[in-house]
Amino acid sequence: MRRLAARGAAGDAGEVAAPAADSSDSAQGRSPSPWRLIDLCAIWDAGVYLPSAACNRASSGVARKRLNEAEKLSSVREAQLKQLEVTRPRVLGSRERGQVPRMARQPPPPWVHAAFLLCLLSLGGAIEIPMDLTQPPTITKQSVKDHIVDPRDNILIECEAKGNPAPSFHWTRNSRFFNIAKDPRVSMRRRSGTLVIDFRSGGRPEEYEGEYQCFARNKFGTALSNRIRLQVSKSPLWPKENLDPVVVQEGAPLTLQCNPPPGLPSPVIFWMSSSMEPITQDKRVSQGHNGDLYFSNVMLQDMQTDYSCNARFHFTHTIQQKNPFTLKVLTNHPYNDSSLRNHPDMYSARGVAERTPSFMYPQGTTSSQMVLRGMDLLLECIASGVPTPDIAWYKKGGDLPSDKAKFENFNKALRITNVSEEDSGEYFCLASNKMGSIRHTISVRVKAAPYWLDEPKNLILAPGEDGRLVCRANGNPKPTVQWMVNGEPLQSAPPNPNREVAGDTIIFRDTQISSRAVYQCNTSNEHGYLLANAFVSVLDVPPRMLSPRNQLIRVILYNRTRLDCPFFGSPIPTLRWFKNGQGSNLDGGNYHVYENGSLEIKMIRKEDQGIYTCVATNILGKAENQVRLEVKDPTRIYRMPEDQVAKRGTTVQLECRVKHDPSLKLTVSWLKDDEPLYIGNRMKKEDDSLTIFGVAERDQGSYTCVASTELDQDLAKAYLTVLGRPDRPRDLELTDLAERSVRLTWIPGDANNSPITDYVVQFEEDQFQPGVWHDHSKYPGSVNSAVLRLSPYVNYQFRVIAINEVGSSHPSLPSERYRTSGAPPESNPGDVKGEGTRKNNMEITWTPMNATSAFGPNLRYIVKWRRRETREAWNNVTVWGSRYVVGQTPVYVPYEIRVQAENDFGKGPEPESVIGYSGEDYPRAAPTEVKVRVMNSTAISLQWNRVYSDTVQGQLREYRAYYWRESSLLKNLWVSQKRQQASFPGDRLRGVVSRLFPYSNYKLEMVVVNGRGDGPRSETKEFTTPEGVPSAPRRFRVRQPNLETINLEWDHPEHPNGIMIGYTLKYVAFNGTKVGKQIVENFSPNQTKFTVQRTDPVSRYRFTLSARTQVGSGEAVTEESPAPPNEATPTAAYTNNQADIATQGWFIGLMCAIALLVLILLIVCFIKRSRGGKYPVREKKDVPLGPEDPKEEDGSFDYSDEDNKPLQGSQTSLDGTIKQQESDDSLVDYGEGGEGQFNEDGSFIGQYTVKKDKEETEGNESSEATSPVNAIYSLA
Repeated sequence: MRRLAARGAAGDAGEVAAPAADSSDSAQGRSPSPWRLIDLCAIWDAGVYLPSAACNRASSGVARKRLNEAEKLSSVREAQLKQLEVTRPRVLGSRERGQVPRMARQPPPPWVHAAFLLCLLSLGGAIEIPMDLTQPPTITKQSVKDHIVDPRDNILIECEAKGNPAPSFHWTRNSRFFNIAKDPRVSMRRRSGTLVIDFRSGGRPEEYEGEYQCFARNKFGTALSNRIRLQVSKSPLWPKENLDPVVVQEGAPLTLQCNPPPGLPSPVIFWMSSSMEPITQDKRVSQGHNGDLYFSNVMLQDMQTDYSCNARFHFTHTIQQKNPFTLKVLTNHPYNDSSLRNHPDMYSARGVAERTPSFMYPQGTTSSQMVLRGMDLLLECIASGVPTPDIAWYKKGGDLPSDKAKFENFNKALRITNVSEEDSGEYFCLASNKMGSIRHTISVRVKAAPYWLDEPKNLILAPGEDGRLVCRANGNPKPTVQWMVNGEPLQSAPPNPNREVAGDTIIFRDTQISSRAVYQCNTSNEHGYLLANAFVSVLDVPPRMLSPRNQLIRVILYNRTRLDCPFFGSPIPTLRWFKNGQGSNLDGGNYHVYENGSLEIKMIRKEDQGIYTCVATNILGKAENQVRLEVKDPTRIYRMPEDQVAKRGTTVQLECRVKHDPSLKLTVSWLKDDEPLYIGNRMKKEDDSLTIFGVAERDQGSYTCVASTELDQDLAKAYLTVLGRPDRPRDLELTDLAERSVRLTWIPGDANNSPITDYVVQFEEDQFQPGVWHDHSKYPGSVNSAVLRLSPYVNYQFRVIAINEVGSSHPSLPSERYRTSGAPPESNPGDVKGEGTRKNNMEITWTPMNATSAFGPNLRYIVKWRRRETREAWNNVTVWGSRYVVGQTPVYVPYEIRVQAENDFGKGPEPESVIGYSGEDYPRAAPTEVKVRVMNSTAISLQWNRVYSDTVQGQLREYRAYYWRESSLLKNLWVSQKRQQASFPGDRLRGVVSRLFPYSNYKLEMVVVNGRGDGPRSETKEFTTPEGVPSAPRRFRVRQPNLETINLEWDHPEHPNGIMIGYTLKYVAFNGTKVGKQIVENFSPNQTKFTVQRTDPVSRYRFTLSARTQVGSGEAVTEESPAPPNEATPTAAYTNNQADIATQGWFIGLMCAIALLVLILLIVCFIKRSRGGKYPVREKKDVPLGPEDPKEEDGSFDYSDEDNKPLQGSQTSLDGTIKQQESDDSLVDYGEGGEGQFNEDGSFIGQYTVKKDKEETEGNESSEATSPVNAIYSLA
């Protein structure tokens, strides 16, 4: 739906706003709105009501009323709309072709039509005299004719009037003068005629009941209020009474009478139980308009509660309760079986005789009813019968008025609102059931209290002018008309030769100043009266403007607008409009001038912008005023939010992009279901969109984007549908009860926009697993009833779960319980096994049967066993659990086993035999003739002879080899002798053991394994693994100190796997895709450094290094030289990607600065010491390193910056190179080709030896300076 509107604001400067249309409407396919805000007047267009202050007053400056102005403006609007529909065809979107449009215009509510008509009538307007001019009184406010007051409050009777001079007030009570001064409780408000009767000091409000009338008087006349009937609200107590139980036969009709005490106003009646639970009403049991409770037929279930009539009184807000009725229902079927409630023929099933309908209210076949015009007509028909009758309504000779008629109280009542004479006639209600039908005819007569056809209006005349007052009313019966002047009958007033009375009209000719007075017209019949005041004022006044001068009015392009120029004068001035101070009078074409001075522009265009001048002229002079009109572009939503369907928990974005006049401030807000949207933490509002995160069911609804400025607004609406899990099913009911089945029926819950695909029925029983729910069966989502197959001797309780695409609902509330009768078991326990837990027993186990297979009480198991193929007698025992242990059995022999179920109703079927075995013992023999063959440096193959089966003493699981590394063939290498194992499942004769260490001595033993454990060991076998290839060299480093040389360094391999005979280095120069010739270098096993002389300063080098044993080369490691200077600053490349910063210019400068600072510090310290000063120096051996000295342990100062520290485990020398520190826990010393060893899971188990000469040459390395800063400091 798209709704266009405009808002205006009339501020202190007199700004008036007019609504919107868009210059881009043609592109959008929308016709511009032909309506605009008329001086803030009430306008309905495209579903938006625009309020106006102008409707609060009638426009001034009109001498006489023209009744046809409303019809003229209405015809203008209709013609304009037709013209726009012809010139601006509507463009249909994809949703609008063949489907319901997403955005459609909404019709205005009736009250908007009324407000619009009132605003149009104001263009012809009632006459108003400016308050600075003398004028007779006019009643502006008064109480309603039937004034009912609360006895607990003070009484207030309103009467307000205006006039110049200000009027004085007095009252009559019951047509006699009411002397306020004599009653201390009664006072009159200052500058008002409103009466206040105060009871704070005592008194009874009932003493002041009666008919009051207010008189407002000044020297020009007297105005009268309506005759106000004052009544005090009453809420009398209910008379006490003892009610005997009502005895009634099941199926008979019943009426429980309320008879509430009479109240003023009448109380609201409703029925409840004595426990304050509302009485459930339906087409069988319902409350009538008179307050009685009607039972079309009584059922046994109606005895389950009592019935109390309650009356709620409006003014006192009290509820009075009548003593409750109790029912005693006589029945042929004394059990209230819930399964019969949904029986297709419930009454026959309960033995209730079926009857044709008869009317309980009204009685008989005909009745009559009178209703006043404008009131609501309520017709009621309540019928009895078995089954309960259905009620239908008809009108004789025509159709029911569909726009005013609605059905209430389960079709038992017909209400027609705002009755008119056309609604009179004969209505009949038809009550029918399968036994027959009956009808009742109601004759409706419509009467009418008086209503205005032409209400008299104030008459303003200049001396010598003619005029008339008209008082024309209608009613049924025809009302009479009585004229009064200044509150007195016209007949008793002094004669006036200028005045003539002609029935409902008073004619004035050649009016003079003496004719000023207030006239009253009273028209009445037996159903009511109307009283109207109209004054005649005779004035000589030159033209005057009544609105502020030089107003600024901003309007929206393409809309209709109205420029107001309220004026006054007597005689009536003529008014003309001019634009920009030039041209002729504006009237005709796109302009229309109304008699109240308003200039209507039917469709605003850009060229209509400018200054408009209105000039009012009569014989006494002239007056003028100016209005400046500005035309603004409309606000339009050009990208509207779309209808969306989203699953719960997802994210949704609603777009709303707006185009508006840049000189106006735009505000974009959102409504949800036409209420302001609260933007919580799950929502994000942006200028052009609304995003909802984690969509929930409560987010479903219509979302309206409201784009508004000071002058207009545009709205676009979209609907968000949230797919949620279904609501739980409800009202589970068990019917068709049988020994092995039952019918379960349920009412589906709301599917929450995603169709229900399945229903899962679950059950719970209270014997074996109480409180545990099990799935019983599954059914399609299209059914709500199913026949469930049941097991014997189970106390069932059911619940239902609904499933849709989003998920599962919460389980329904449980049904009532249903227990089936018992029977012998029809099956035996499953998964029967016989296994030994010790060498001389056998444990028999099985899966116990559940509640649905027990079939009866005291479920137990008969366990039978015997040795296989021995034909010995069966042993048996009865067990209540799920296991039994047979003792004193031979080692690992087969048994036949049977387990049979039994309950108190009998035994289950004969079970099948299952083979089990008694317990196992350790094997008695070891594998023989074990042979070992070395396959390679890391694997061997084994071969052995199997053991005899009788020595296994159980089930043969596997042959297992235990082996361990005795020593390494490398000298001084410690190895772990941890035992490892290799398994060979089944009855095998060979296998392979892998992942051995090369160049090592091993030992091996074999055993047989069964379910009990290992057998004895075989004789020990020894073997040696040959040499293998070494692992990759460690920490391969490539450093480029300059453009001529490249330095290479590396460490020995972690696993030599034999005697090292050297290293092989392969390198090649490359530049982009060009690759040079490969060069190969071989080194001795002790060499770990090499320098390459560059032949090409531009190319880079790729190095590949590997170690060698006699077996061959091992795993290689590859590195590349750093990029040349034009690509990157020369740095060192390492396996750990460390960078050499020692050759950087900024670093050298920093080091020099630090060295200078250190030198200055030493000089200062030396001078201070020479003068006797002292400073603390920590001795390494005496003072421990504290937390405030977290640096070197030798007590030296450390001025190094954290950013310049080398990485852990490295040193930076004076020449800028980084040297890898020797770790105190280095894994291997390769001086003699030592080897570090790892066990099978990769953990280190080797140990290395350290040479004495290495200790001497490298042992003090840790005392060297650890950074260039310390090195410089030590030199200093």
